[in-house]
Amino acid sequence: MTSSTYDPTVVVLAQETDAPADAVVRELTARGMKVFRADTSWFPRRLVLDARIDATGRWTGVLTTEHRQVDLEAITAIWYRDPAAFRFPDALTDVERAYAHREARLGLGGVLAALPGVSWVNNPNRAADAMFKPVQLAAAAACGLRVPATLVTNDPTAVARFAAVNTDGVAEDRAGIVCKSLGSNAVTEGGRLKVAYTHRLTSVDLADLRSVASTATQVQCWVEKSHEARVIVVGRRMFTILIRAHSDSARVDWRSDYGALTYELVDTPSDLEKGLRAYMDTLGLAYAAFDFAFDTDERAWFLESNGSGQYGWLESRTGAPITAALADLLAGSACS
Repeated sequence: MTSSTYDPTVVVLAQETDAPADAVVRELTARGMKVFRADTSWFPRRLVLDARIDATGRWTGVLTTEHRQVDLEAITAIWYRDPAAFRFPDALTDVERAYAHREARLGLGGVLAALPGVSWVNNPNRAADAMFKPVQLAAAAACGLRVPATLVTNDPTAVARFAAVNTDGVAEDRAGIVCKSLGSNAVTEGGRLKVAYTHRLTSVDLADLRSVASTATQVQCWVEKSHEARVIVVGRRMFTILIRAHSDSARVDWRSDYGALTYELVDTPSDLEKGLRAYMDTLGLAYAAFDFAFDTDERAWFLESNGSGQYGWLESRTGAPITAALADLLAGSACS
């Protein structure tokens, strides 16, 4: 059999509680598209794979949940929307759990990766490569985007030297650098969620940099901002939302005080559009959320990108048709 035998189906791999994913599924369903939604945390207990390879090298079979089933040959697009980790039986030992995780990733992930003609948003391998901040900064600079001076080190003296170069004209108690997480800024300790927001280093911080030696540390030249922006790229479409902060903490990291923010949907500046298209092509991405800081001269500075970056609250506050754009991208792949 060929894929033409089946109704084209979009697979959505997302966490169970994900309002933006719900909205895209509803949009696709309203357009008459077949959708199979699952979370990778359902594997292996609530998500079942039955796949066989035929003599031509094609994988056939099904993915099944309690309520739905999809033929592998029907899948034309997969939205890999930050699903949760595999969840295995509690009875497994740590060694068994590590083995099971590896086998699940290579088995389920391998079969899906081998399906011909499937459009990924985003391909997990490309998304994994693009999550490294040093890769992002290098790609952004190579694509013509403006990147702040950045240091990644575990040497306290290197941070001190970097700060000395970037403190001219800065208030005495504030260095001209910030410390930023290289990965997720949220950790759970003792059952409590802790968030490490971008921190503008002070003279007190610089007087004791011993913690730098404990791991890789990213410090970056401070950009004196007039405002910031998040740019959502969906295929060839872009949605630029200006973010203006109205509190001291939000001016350093707007994620620290959402109540102090205002938003404006604007046209994407042509220089950013050109650089972002090159960036997406370079890293092989179909979707990404980009954060920029605009200085007092209105120059845009690339801060980071996220292949699973959030957009739902921006869509609701500005009316940017991001859900429809994602549905266009996934349905277009399914119908092509």
